[in-house]
Amino acid sequence: MDHNAAETSLPGSRTPKGWQNQDISPTAQAKTKRVLDACTPGSDIEGLIQAATSSDGLMNDEVRRRAWPILLGYTPPLGTDRIAWQDLPPHKDEHQVRLDVDRSFIYYPRNESEAQLERRKSELSAVITQVLRTYPMLSYFQGFHDIVQVFLLVLGVDDASAAVSHLSLLRIRDFMLPSLSPSLAHLRLLPSILQVADAKLCKHLSETQPFFALGAVLTLYAHEIQEYGDIARLFDFLLAHGAVVSVYFFAVIILSRREELFEIPADEPEMLHSILSKLPKPLDLEALISQTMSLYVGFPPERLPFRSWARISPFSVLKTTRGDFRQQSLNNGIDLFEKQASQLRREQWLEQAKATVWKYRRPAGRVGLAIFVGMIAFWLRRSGFESYGSITLRRLWEHLRFFGRH
Repeated sequence: MDHNAAETSLPGSRTPKGWQNQDISPTAQAKTKRVLDACTPGSDIEGLIQAATSSDGLMNDEVRRRAWPILLGYTPPLGTDRIAWQDLPPHKDEHQVRLDVDRSFIYYPRNESEAQLERRKSELSAVITQVLRTYPMLSYFQGFHDIVQVFLLVLGVDDASAAVSHLSLLRIRDFMLPSLSPSLAHLRLLPSILQVADAKLCKHLSETQPFFALGAVLTLYAHEIQEYGDIARLFDFLLAHGAVVSVYFFAVIILSRREELFEIPADEPEMLHSILSKLPKPLDLEALISQTMSLYVGFPPERLPFRSWARISPFSVLKTTRGDFRQQSLNNGIDLFEKQASQLRREQWLEQAKATVWKYRRPAGRVGLAIFVGMIAFWLRRSGFESYGSITLRRLWEHLRFFGRH
């Protein structure tokens, strides 16, 4: 694997030395040729997915520049198709972007001057700002810059924004909504995955909320992994599969620490959280990836217990990246974003309504509650929620019946 591609290239350069001239084994050269052949128009993407999953992934950044856009489901735009984003209105989160960009490129690339690193940061800021201004509905999150800097180093400043746009709207959309709850839904799959893989370990961790995985899952592990070659290789794997595979990957990391975790009493969740929130070093990526695929194939999300998959929003990337998701366009991503944001607003409103009903449950009585439900039905129709009104009302009425008995 080319662990130093970003280090051997000139700053801002888009192409490292050709793979044909690199000092790699005949086996690696043969795999690289197969991957590049799989990147030609009309080729079967399954071969590319298999290569990205197999040992050493896509080998080097020259190959990744060809393969990652295909794995993300788009054709890189021509120079004439690029968006003039500088004149677009500023995004609300640009101040936080500047703060995070100042803290970027800590671990890689190595051996660059201050001037070269400043240029990197300027390019990183430009890519992130372009994406946010072009799609202003997206909410920036801390750690997004860690993801983008990997794309910048692999693809170059000219091509990174298209990749990050597709990633943001179609692969990590849940993390860029105005609420954290869709992100937490990813983490809540962990107990179900652990249950089918190791019920004893799952019980041992049952008092520990899975929030320890937030930093890693949210940033596709880019905030946690400090070696450029390792994170680029892991991205090969994650981009080749649907969004849920990232959660399975974290579950496998937990399983790999089984003995260490059993040394800590189950009634010390703070200690367990502290250990699980930091990835072990070093990571045996190839073994973890292989085990992740075995677990994912053996226990796909639809078969997970506790109805955990049924609770996932149909608009979540966990579900919309199942199947032939590479046919989705950016417009599809925008539409799914709006549907998911609308669902979030409904759920937040429902929680507020439940709190109000609980507060006034005694004075209201059954007649008052019926009138209240009628008012909700009117509000749902007026607000354009007709298609979801029956579901919302049914859920609320179940709560009202409970309140009426207490």
